[in-house]
Amino acid sequence: MTRRNNPATVLVQEQRTNGGLTPLERETVDFFVRMSRLLGQPASLGQLYGLLFISAKPMAMDELVKRLGISKGSASQGLRFLHELGAIRKVALPEDRRVHYEAVAQLRKLAARFLQERVEPRLRDGCNQLNRMSALADKLPEAEATHARNRIRLLRSWTRNGRRVLPIILRVLGTSSRAS
Repeated sequence: MTRRNNPATVLVQEQRTNGGLTPLERETVDFFVRMSRLLGQPASLGQLYGLLFISAKPMAMDELVKRLGISKGSASQGLRFLHELGAIRKVALPEDRRVHYEAVAQLRKLAARFLQERVEPRLRDGCNQLNRMSALADKLPEAEATHARNRIRLLRSWTRNGRRVLPIILRVLGTSSRAS
């Protein structure tokens, strides 16, 4: 039996022509959807990255929309976010004028960029918010204010520890912190 006549190959081809995902693509997409949700990001980011990650060829946005069953708006926003994060790159194909995308499979760079773009700014801006929270806690009745101050003190400690550890993590990942 040749590969073309193999029932599994025929099934995969049928799924692709009908716009669906192969079982492997579905599992890969599900894996990245779970990771995306774990990081507090929309499921569509995991869907887009997952399909691009497992795909042997770059894909255009309209193909991603069709295969994943997501809206063009969600795909557009997700692709822009993933591109800005460095998780995907644009690819020009000579036979097609559309923009195609492929996954960047370098976890070290992805993690570093995510930490720099998403975590580091929040740690920097956290001090101002904690100051506002302290001012609001001071306006509470004493029993509530004491509890709130203790919690805010804990948040300050977490933020301080995060700011100390982030540059170390970024150095391990091969990049440096903007704040250092």
